[in-house]
Amino acid sequence: MELTLFALVALAAVASALMVVIGKNPVYSVLFLVTTFFCLAILYVMLGAPFVAALQVIVYAGAIMVLFLFVVMLLNLRHPQKWDAGGSTRRWIGFATAAGVLLVSLAAVKGAFDPNAPLQPEMGNAESIGMALFTRFLLPFEIGSILLLAAIIGVVTLLKRDNSKVATKGGEA
Repeated sequence: MELTLFALVALAAVASALMVVIGKNPVYSVLFLVTTFFCLAILYVMLGAPFVAALQVIVYAGAIMVLFLFVVMLLNLRHPQKWDAGGSTRRWIGFATAAGVLLVSLAAVKGAFDPNAPLQPEMGNAESIGMALFTRFLLPFEIGSILLLAAIIGVVTLLKRDNSKVATKGGEA
């Protein structure tokens, strides 16, 4: 039963990921990406990592996808894009990249079915993630928070500067 459910969810994840890439409408591609993220969350639950699955849904399927939808809708893509501008070179680069991803995926699947691999039942829950985050990975966590703070300050500064220029130009006209 578990293997059948895994196969169905994995097939749905692969199919929706393919629809992200081959879809013509960017809004549909984003919605298929949300489907892919939910399938990944189901796979995380099946692997015994419910906390990682919850983070997948909250962070990626929630916040990141809302951002992607806003960007797609703000771009206002009314005219079709010219994807063939690079000729056959882009096509061969795409095939080579897909072949590389396939080889890496096959190596990962082969390594996942290693019978000698030790089981780690404590991975994926909130306690083990918190202990790892605030002991071994404290410095990278703090550096990441400082980088996010710097990015927020930069965005606020740029927005404030653009708004002041618009206000002065509007007053001059």
